[in-house]
Amino acid sequence: MAHLLGIEGVGVVVGSRPLLGEITLGLDDGMLVGVLGRNGAGKSTLLRVLAGVTTPDTGRVTRAGGTRVVVLDQADDLAPGTRVRDVVHPGVDEHVWASQASVRDIHEGLLADVGLDADVGTLSGGQRRRVALARVLTTPAEVLILDEPTNHLDVEGVDWLARHVQERYSRGTGALVVVTHDRWFLDAVCTRVWEVVPGHDGVGGRSPVAGRVETYDGGYAAYMLARAERARTAAVMEDKRVNLVRKELAWLRRGAPARTSKPKFRLDAAAALIADEPPPRDPLELTRLATARLGKDVLDLEDVTVTYPLRPGEGVGAGAGVGDGTRVVLDHVTWRLAPGERVGIVGVNGAGKSTLLRLLAGTQHPTAGRVRRGKTVQVSQLSQETRELDDVAHLRVIEAVEEVRGRVEVGGKELTAGQLVERLGFTRERAWTRVADLSGGERRRLQLLRLLVAEPNVLLLDEPTNDLDTDTLAAVEDLLDGWPGTLVVVSHDRYLLERVTDHQVALLGDGSVRDLPGGIDQYLQLRHRLERHSAAAPGPVADDRTAGIDTGPGGLTPAEQRAARKEMARLERQLAKVSARIDDLHHRLAAASAAGDVDGLTTLSAETRAAEAEHEGLEEEWLLAAEAAG
Repeated sequence: MAHLLGIEGVGVVVGSRPLLGEITLGLDDGMLVGVLGRNGAGKSTLLRVLAGVTTPDTGRVTRAGGTRVVVLDQADDLAPGTRVRDVVHPGVDEHVWASQASVRDIHEGLLADVGLDADVGTLSGGQRRRVALARVLTTPAEVLILDEPTNHLDVEGVDWLARHVQERYSRGTGALVVVTHDRWFLDAVCTRVWEVVPGHDGVGGRSPVAGRVETYDGGYAAYMLARAERARTAAVMEDKRVNLVRKELAWLRRGAPARTSKPKFRLDAAAALIADEPPPRDPLELTRLATARLGKDVLDLEDVTVTYPLRPGEGVGAGAGVGDGTRVVLDHVTWRLAPGERVGIVGVNGAGKSTLLRLLAGTQHPTAGRVRRGKTVQVSQLSQETRELDDVAHLRVIEAVEEVRGRVEVGGKELTAGQLVERLGFTRERAWTRVADLSGGERRRLQLLRLLVAEPNVLLLDEPTNDLDTDTLAAVEDLLDGWPGTLVVVSHDRYLLERVTDHQVALLGDGSVRDLPGGIDQYLQLRHRLERHSAAAPGPVADDRTAGIDTGPGGLTPAEQRAARKEMARLERQLAKVSARIDDLHHRLAAASAAGDVDGLTTLSAETRAAEAEHEGLEEEWLLAAEAAG
């Protein structure tokens, strides 16, 4: 295994504070490394040092001869006035890169909706990010360093990137270092984790300690298990140390007259134990606040249609009005939310996910149809951006919370705004920081806290993982696990969706809202099938047999589509019955295992395998019917 890149005894100082210290790491062929850590811990700085972009204050960076490194920064540097093709393939003739299958795959995966002759200055933020990523992926290099590559990628884009990376490094040559908060991507791709542990200022700020890097084998799941074991071991050691501290302090306090005669080594041992007291950790505890009572009626969309004017240069196509200058985002949608329902929403960009949330929040009205709201419904929405904090930018963090509610009741105890922000990870100093001076992650935490203290009973979360590190994400998920109200989440974070929601629905750009009994895997299968269908039939083909007949997707008549939808409903009922039977079998298996019933276990295991196979077959049938129904 060839060595590619390494850092030895590296230290980085920011201002007068040591950010990283005595870091020694190596990167060899075949290593796929995920870099994790709290916001501000120094992850991006570590990447810039590895890439040679930042020179460390101490230590050195080594690179094997001929090793090429390419970097994706968090911020792109695409100059307006430059064509996309010149950014992605600078100085390379089209016939050269177009003949490479891997490059064509990158174009298809990242640039399908971006014209190669388009000016990068006219692109959206998400498109610019994908152009920058495509430039990095098409550049020949042995070491690939990516800083938040999944930003602005939807579920399908993240799935494509994971498959691309797996194929790229399947032969064990080259190496990848990636900073990302997408835990599904980390588990799917990475074989090692580097955790950047932040330093601290020491007691009274007089003895600053630099951050360090701890290494773990495996992906995100293995990292969490190993980290939990390290924490357990550290807790045992801390208990022993505390007991020694108590014993030594008790010994030192045994009368002033005798103290001068005590052996110096005992005094030194006690002093060492006390000095070893670690600084208090930055706490992060998201507390479940009170929730207003929710009646049986929540939010219903009844025959809702939403249209928008066509954008400049946008033609009339799928999902667009015919000759009336509009495009249809939602088309006669009826969708009902139940009390306590937890639903995740996925879909292609521009399919109407944010529109759907605005309808539920009451900030947008449908073009046709109506949104019916229960009398007791109190909705709070966490938007993608934190622009609502601009109105309180002049306030301190505590004041921004007090503006919503000064005191709240948590677990029978009344807490002040100051106590709440401290639980959310703001130190006393940061609690009195102006909102305008907060980092992106801190603004996100404050936004969430202001939302929760209002005591809503319906939560609408639009890309809630933006700007949050993995520890904060885990705390948010822990909070949402016990959320008693109705929860609707739009996110490209597959890990979050599968953790906090009970089922998912999809917006595929055809104006409908589709249930996904098979979850995110089913959504990806649907998208792949639709893409294959579009590639096989790029345009309508005239056929004498269907002349004068209004056909739907795949050339089906309305009657055939209705029959397909009926078949979907029948299959969904069967899926529900089989799922209930599988749950019952699992309960019986647990009981048989507890009772030591070997014969019963054998019989029940066979029944469970048969039921699961039946469930899988029904899902396949449902997918076929769904594709036919359009």
